[in-house]
Amino acid sequence: MAEVSVSQFAEVLKVPVDRLLTQLDQAGIKVSGPDARISDDAKLELLTHLRRSHGSDADSDGAPRKITLRRKTQSELKLASAQGRARTVNVEVRRKRTYIKRDVLEEQARAQQDEIDHRRQEAEAVARAENERAEAERRERERLEAENRRRVEEEDARRRAQEDAHRVAEQRSRDDEARRTREREERERPTGERERPQALTPPPAAPARERPGPAAVAAPPVPDDKQHTRYGRQELHVTGDVSSRYKKKRRAKARPVQASAEGRHGFEMPTAPLVHEVGIGETVTVAELAQKMAVKANEVIKALMNMGVMATINQPIDQDTAVLVVEEMGHTPKLLKENQIEQDLQGAPAEAEVAPRPPVVTVMGHVDHGKTSLLDYIRSTKVAAGEAGGITQHIGAYHVETPKGVITFLDTPGHAAFTAMRARGAKATDIVVLVVAADDGVMPQTIEAIQHARAASVPIVVAVNKVDKGDADPDRVRTELAKHEVIPEDWGGQNMFVSVSARTGQGIDQLLEAILLQAEVLELRAPRTGLASGVVIESSVEKGRGAVATVLVKKGTLRMGDPIIAGSEYGRVRAMFDENGKPVAEAPPSMPVVVLGLSSAPNAGDELLAVESERKAREVALYRQGKFRDVKLARTSARPEDAFAQMGEDKAGLVSVLIKADVQGSAEALREALTKLSTEEVQVKVIASGLGGITESDVQLAAASKALVIGFNVRADAGAREAVKETGVEVRYYSIIYEAIDDVKQMMTGMLQPEVKEQILGVAQVREVFRSSKFGVVAGCLVTEGVVKRNNPIRVLRDNVVIFEGALESLRRFKDDVGEVRAGTECGIGVKNYQDVRVGDQIECFARVEVARTLQ
Repeated sequence: MAEVSVSQFAEVLKVPVDRLLTQLDQAGIKVSGPDARISDDAKLELLTHLRRSHGSDADSDGAPRKITLRRKTQSELKLASAQGRARTVNVEVRRKRTYIKRDVLEEQARAQQDEIDHRRQEAEAVARAENERAEAERRERERLEAENRRRVEEEDARRRAQEDAHRVAEQRSRDDEARRTREREERERPTGERERPQALTPPPAAPARERPGPAAVAAPPVPDDKQHTRYGRQELHVTGDVSSRYKKKRRAKARPVQASAEGRHGFEMPTAPLVHEVGIGETVTVAELAQKMAVKANEVIKALMNMGVMATINQPIDQDTAVLVVEEMGHTPKLLKENQIEQDLQGAPAEAEVAPRPPVVTVMGHVDHGKTSLLDYIRSTKVAAGEAGGITQHIGAYHVETPKGVITFLDTPGHAAFTAMRARGAKATDIVVLVVAADDGVMPQTIEAIQHARAASVPIVVAVNKVDKGDADPDRVRTELAKHEVIPEDWGGQNMFVSVSARTGQGIDQLLEAILLQAEVLELRAPRTGLASGVVIESSVEKGRGAVATVLVKKGTLRMGDPIIAGSEYGRVRAMFDENGKPVAEAPPSMPVVVLGLSSAPNAGDELLAVESERKAREVALYRQGKFRDVKLARTSARPEDAFAQMGEDKAGLVSVLIKADVQGSAEALREALTKLSTEEVQVKVIASGLGGITESDVQLAAASKALVIGFNVRADAGAREAVKETGVEVRYYSIIYEAIDDVKQMMTGMLQPEVKEQILGVAQVREVFRSSKFGVVAGCLVTEGVVKRNNPIRVLRDNVVIFEGALESLRRFKDDVGEVRAGTECGIGVKNYQDVRVGDQIECFARVEVARTLQ
């Protein structure tokens, strides 16, 4: 606005001139009078002063704290009145939505988080003090116990020493007493008797109350010094009594043997039922489960039969079924972790310095909304031209170096059959770019892409494509996405919206800036050193190259020659290529590469790990293969409901299909899409699905199963073509997924039983009844509606109730037999095997028509 006078400005603001002069003076703006002119800067200064004076100093930037959007729509309804005239009713719908400024919410969230952190710190301090007090008490208790133990040991040692000293003193006193007694007897004995050898005199017995130890028993009594010889030995004296030589030995009295408790039988009947803690792995056989519960195997089989599971003694059952059996038999199940072999595949985690990495961006959206074309413009390539039907049917990974920075793009298909591919793309990404066509709006796969992004908790950047078209309506896209809680930033939301055109390049720079800005906010970092880990985006089997896997590295650096494991497959990195087919020596984080060297094609979505040794990778891969086989066998146990379902399949139509595709994702999507076509009357059974070309063994399997062979972007080799000629197996090639789905659906439609409908041809009224000796009862009728034909079935109706259904025996017009009689003509009708036709009955002639059915 140009410079105006104070009086004119007051007239625009609708305030008195004196009040405006006062406010200008308070704001520090000097004016001479009402005719003085003020500039735009002075007006802004006045506005800032008024905001500050009204308490809006915190929001001096002019941004409101909240925005309220009101929307009003009007429509008309026409209602029929009782007089038959239409009445118009005006309907007005008002909507109101309030968006609060993010700073306010962030301040509240920050205050709540501070309160939570403060409480947690207090709780940690209390717990720490409690632990320290408990530790001090434990140390004091251990010190006291050690001191008491030492005191008790000292007491025992002192007591034993005293007892030993007392025992030695008693023994010495007894020995002295015995020696004095012998000396006294020697002195008192006569001289002849004194010469008897004292060696044969038994020593005096020890007192019974004191039992000497083994050392005391072995030691002989101390003899007198006079009885020792020259060499220190006792002198042997032979008695003169000859009878003493032949004394009989006394028989030792047998000691009574006491029966010990250890000699009894070890089994005792338990007084209460024993409850075992049964360890259960992912699979366990019936015999192993019975052994762990200490019961017979037939009792476990009986419990399984009561649960509806038919299993033999050596058949493995899954973990859930085993837990139910253990609980049913009164024991406690304990789930075991059997993947211990898979722990520490990459060794101890080393501390590596993290560095910024490029963002991984997944482009998602509805089919034919221009996702691949948008990437083509960014990469300056023509990928969409190489896709069959112009639609993407694989996940494409691209490493793009833009002027703004490096970005890794994942292009996902938009067809409804590729739900699993889109889910994998959302899980492996940092940012989702949702492409929506401005002329088409939000579609089912667009909503599905929003759900996948929210499930993976990744931010969404919306690219409104095809804005260069004449019927483009970006505001409609914003309104429809707002219904699914994707709110633009200019509406107060959190999602960035960029209007782009993949044909002219409009808005591409703004889209890249938005992606890099979002990546900068996320602060994406990953270690560049150490063993690599990533995720398998896509896999295939190529002739001459073997198993090929497209891998996105998440952390670490993948190098040539690294031993790797992906799912149940292992190998060594033989070669690596980028998306353009150029060989690369290493792949840093967020870089997609094509890896060669795996034993077989892994499943898309499997985690790829670089390990320390190929032997460890082989061991873990073989363990995973065996575990997958056991779990699959356990889940396919025979159940009664499965048997009834199989009987139902035998009665219903069955379309057997064998699928061979170029990549794992396409085979998975085609298998799931065909399986969902199954109905109660026609079943679709995928007998096998694999990667690579169609081989002779595939044709032989299809011939044995009477199956259709579907080749998706693959062809049969020479041996398979010869086998097709010999066996007559039908092989169909497709490059677009929905064409294969439509053909299988047509095959299923042809196997449906036709629907039989009844069509009433004519009605005849019985006017008179005649009796004939040749035909019996003949009804004289008048055809009132349609035509009555002789070879069609009829019904006899009485009072509009069917009383007989059969066929005509004769149809005559006067005396002539006729094939049909039309309305308004009289005729004679003879009903076969029915004689109770009365006047007033109606004879209805109808035909049964078969109508071909279609799949719903």
